[in-house]
Amino acid sequence: MTQEVIFQTLGTLSGQSIGIVTLNIEKALNALTLDMVAAMQTQLTRWQTDDSIACVVLQGAGEKAFCAGGDVRAIYHASIANPNNITDEACRFFTQEYQLDYLLHQYGKPVLVWGDGIVMGGGLGLMAGGSHRVVTERSRIAMPEVTIGLYPDVGGSYFLNRMPGKTGLFLGLTAYNMNAADALYVELGNHYLPSDQQEPLFDAMADLNWSHDTAQNHQLLTDLLTNMSAAHRATLPMSHLQQFQAQIDLLMAGDIEDVHHQLSTLNTELEWLQRAQKTALAGSPISWHLIFAQAQLGTQLSLAQCFQWELGVSVNCCSNGDFCEGVRALLIDKDRQPKWLFSDVEAVEQGRIDLLTTSPWDAINHPLADFT
Repeated sequence: MTQEVIFQTLGTLSGQSIGIVTLNIEKALNALTLDMVAAMQTQLTRWQTDDSIACVVLQGAGEKAFCAGGDVRAIYHASIANPNNITDEACRFFTQEYQLDYLLHQYGKPVLVWGDGIVMGGGLGLMAGGSHRVVTERSRIAMPEVTIGLYPDVGGSYFLNRMPGKTGLFLGLTAYNMNAADALYVELGNHYLPSDQQEPLFDAMADLNWSHDTAQNHQLLTDLLTNMSAAHRATLPMSHLQQFQAQIDLLMAGDIEDVHHQLSTLNTELEWLQRAQKTALAGSPISWHLIFAQAQLGTQLSLAQCFQWELGVSVNCCSNGDFCEGVRALLIDKDRQPKWLFSDVEAVEQGRIDLLTTSPWDAINHPLADFT
């Protein structure tokens, strides 16, 4: 049986080691299972306090994906068997996924994420937690939850709301696939290297003079990546998001009905924008409302508060939203013909959104109450 996640250490000239985590379900595009999340939580917690580990690397097996998201089929089956009830499976998966993401954000030691190939949903949650986020010419980065009746979770409430202009709202509604240039523009990636530079990078990391000084180690890795990427940055195409920022802001201006109208009546010859338009308009009307509610959070909430808000919304979506139907249409029956609960954005009852955005727990009993 294949080991779903592999942990290795790479020795360095300084005597310290680099911990390497490899997501290893290549045929499933390294989608996260609960077992993988639990194994990473245990190992990364161990490495965090291990003085012999100077730095951690996260990568995906194969050339297609770092991680295409969470494997949500177990949640789907549990939710279908217990309609309108919050299931243990949903609570367990999302709680542990957010705990892992939060650990990465708070890690202290440098965390390098090799964001090559597909990085979507839960994969982006992992990547966003890395201190050094490398994108390549093959990177395809997106938050496609609008297509399955969810919303951009795994910290999206934090990072989407801190992007330029209305870019975060645009990415949430359209599931637009970012390339390396886009990711650098919105700061989901902070370094660029061609995919064939992974081995030279690891070799160079093994030669660094790592120490027990965390800040110094961060700087060492930053300097190395900056030097290695300098020659390649010029080869990057212009980011669509950057180039069309003003148009995106106009398209996303106003309330939910305004934006829906603007997208519905958009007439463009830009293929990337046509794809974004089509995805948004086919998405779950409930997801649209949740994505707008998420955008309304602004930048007031801390990262911890964002994860706490998201956990409630995510488990509620599995029992009282479009999530099960979205997963059925995309992953189970694969007919791509979801029958959403509401016919369009204007038909969604506010009571449904209030239900979905009300936490099932009080502050004391919240599963993520220890996040600070």
